[in-house]
Amino acid sequence: MKIWHISRLATPLMAGLLGSVLLACGGNTPADSASTLLAETTTQAVAAVPTKAQAEATEASLTNNDFFHKVKASIRTLPNAAVDAVQPGLASNPINVKRVERLMPAAKWDFYFAVRDASYTYQRFLQAVAKFPGLCDDYTDGRNADTICRRSLATMFAHFGQETGDHNASLPVPQWRQGLKYLRELGCDETGPGCGYNAECADPVFNKVWTCGTNADGSFKKYFGRGAKQLSYNYNYGPFSQMMNNGDQSVLLKNPDLVASTWLNLASATFFFVYPQPPKPSMLHVIDGTWVPNAADKAAGAGNDFATTIMIINAECGAGTEKLAAQNRIDYYKQFAADLGLNINGEKLSCANMQRFTAASSASYNIYWEKNWNTGGENQCQLVSYQTPYSALIGGNYVKCVEANWNVKLK
Repeated sequence: MKIWHISRLATPLMAGLLGSVLLACGGNTPADSASTLLAETTTQAVAAVPTKAQAEATEASLTNNDFFHKVKASIRTLPNAAVDAVQPGLASNPINVKRVERLMPAAKWDFYFAVRDASYTYQRFLQAVAKFPGLCDDYTDGRNADTICRRSLATMFAHFGQETGDHNASLPVPQWRQGLKYLRELGCDETGPGCGYNAECADPVFNKVWTCGTNADGSFKKYFGRGAKQLSYNYNYGPFSQMMNNGDQSVLLKNPDLVASTWLNLASATFFFVYPQPPKPSMLHVIDGTWVPNAADKAAGAGNDFATTIMIINAECGAGTEKLAAQNRIDYYKQFAADLGLNINGEKLSCANMQRFTAASSASYNIYWEKNWNTGGENQCQLVSYQTPYSALIGGNYVKCVEANWNVKLK
């Protein structure tokens, strides 16, 4: 898209129009007045480059509303140093971690994930919960925090079972308890052929957004599925890295296997659970009722139920009959819910007739900063619903957006 600078205004036609306006208002001669006003306009455009403090004030103003307050509260993060200190049974554990420990002690974790990879430890799951205090948090508006936490756990675990389960009917352990078997996508490794998930890395435009890491031989890092959510592609590793590392997207793009070899293997799943993906709401907001479906959502079959989380995670819906993967998720959800003491009678589970989320959804949120292409938008950014490197849910990204898109340095 072409960038229209202020010099585009300095045309004979514009000068004549400005002169006509000035004469009508009793001003000087058209040529002199137009030249003066154009000079003033140009000066104003140059002076329109904001200071860093002014840009930060703009960011604060544009995100100072009920919607952003709710979403930011639900995705807020605990510093990694505090997360590292979390251990089962500690009195110092965050309140949401203590709730999870009470509802699902270590013995139950071992029971639920009987064939899990050794890297998926109970402590790491507690750390993944701790990273996002909005998960299994208290509610002050009358909602039942324990019930919401039980639903959250049952939902996450059902999806774990489908995404990383062994799916082995010959084992004595039932399939709903075979989740977290796989740490890395089956058949993929760091050095072998294939499984790169990095074709976009060779695109100079796309790679400028989520810059791929490189190996010693110059080849790109691999972004195949890792962790409980099987996080894939650089455009998912980048945003996750931003949330985990104070806005720094490069950490996991340069070292993607940290998503498998550290507590991030479970934090990637809790991140996905709490984070909205316009036009899809977050799973947490679906479950706790923060997201309110509109007429378009209801017409598509979406609501505050488990079925909608299937559409969010993998869109295995809309075929008229239940796909096998979706049916697995439903079966696992029923089992986890029953064991966690969660009553799901009357809850919609099937997504066979559900349609995809569209821009008409109430979850089509404007949560990313993009260059303001509008007239008068010079040296500014605006909120959009499509993904950019500059999430408005992370403080300081407005300044980064302005600097990157307008080639200025704010001071």
